[in-house]
Amino acid sequence: DEEREAANLRLRIGFVLLVGLSAGLVSLQASPTPLQFVGAVLAGLVVGALLILWLVRSYRKSLL
Repeated sequence: DEEREAANLRLRIGFVLLVGLSAGLVSLQASPTPLQFVGAVLAGLVVGALLILWLVRSYRKSLL
């Protein structure tokens, strides 16, 4: 069960990082300043975290 929890945590972290880095890469299309690039990555990380929270809650509700 510990291995399963560790794998779930790694998957969640990976998902959040993927969304955050994707936002940063998309921002590169507009030639951002370094501060804007960092802001886009941080905003993407927040969106990724919110998405994973929503997905986990929705999944748990569907099990009931």
